[in-house]
Amino acid sequence: MRTGDKVVCIDDKFPFVSLDQQIRKDEVYTVRWAGRFSHYIDGDFYGIKLVEIDRGNDDGPEGYGYADMPFRASRFRPVVEPKTKRELEEIA
Repeated sequence: MRTGDKVVCIDDKFPFVSLDQQIRKDEVYTVRWAGRFSHYIDGDFYGIKLVEIDRGNDDGPEGYGYADMPFRASRFRPVVEPKTKRELEEIA
């Protein structure tokens, strides 16, 4: 996943977090940042930030003190555009 890619959410469950995390399963979003992120509880992971969501400061009851923390990229899948008629003809 790279900046500008369209992604669809496949996992919007946060069982141990009481605050709404704003992503919704089956919704399409645009990647505005992608890269490695290190979290002192969740460890290192590949994360993405979304054009449509700014998570703000994570200072709620479970707050970790991060500003606009990325989501784990594993919560999303790339959106695959359907092939055009011409592309399908070239495959055949």
